[in-house]
Amino acid sequence: MSEPIYKQPKVLLNRIYTRRGDAGETSLAGGRRLGKDDPRIEAYGTVDELNAFLGAARVTVEELVLSFPRLEALAASLRRVQHELFNLGAILATEPEQVHPKQPRVTPAEVQRLEAEMDATNAELPALRSFVLPGASRLDAELHACRTVCRRAERRLVALSRKEAVPPEAIRYLNRLSDALFVWGRWSNLTLGAPESLWDPNEAASASPGRGGDGPEASS
Repeated sequence: MSEPIYKQPKVLLNRIYTRRGDAGETSLAGGRRLGKDDPRIEAYGTVDELNAFLGAARVTVEELVLSFPRLEALAASLRRVQHELFNLGAILATEPEQVHPKQPRVTPAEVQRLEAEMDATNAELPALRSFVLPGASRLDAELHACRTVCRRAERRLVALSRKEAVPPEAIRYLNRLSDALFVWGRWSNLTLGAPESLWDPNEAASASPGRGGDGPEASS
């Protein structure tokens, strides 16, 4: 059996609260204390938030797999991405000078895997004539929520890179992942038979004469 590429986490969670964070600080992997609003904490905290949203989307996918077996491939991709996001969080929670050679991280291999999956999935989709409105299906809406959190995580990482060293593949990974989530949302609609809604600027109230009084508050 080959040796693992990354070291296994040494975590013992037998007590959840420590009170050490009550003053608004937290510890990096090496023990250094930082304010909870530090850009590094904000970056990996947003990655953690993304992971939680992905977990919700994965649950939805797995509930649909019995009726739509093709979704199993998407469930597998989301499971893998959740592990990759923990690897990304691990490297962000470690100061660059303290990174171990076997520290979990994202690499060009993760970026290339996302690109390959996007290419294969996008080949099945019709060309777009406009931007897509999130919500053709519940799964689509959840994947778009993941996409927007992923974009925010990317922005947080770019902000961190302005003041500290950040692995360039980490930013590339989040950039590709947000694109993948967009494509997966469209592909899930195709698989579920859910018609996409496209952005039409003339659906706005200001562009639709005579519709101003047709909304929910028209009779109030």
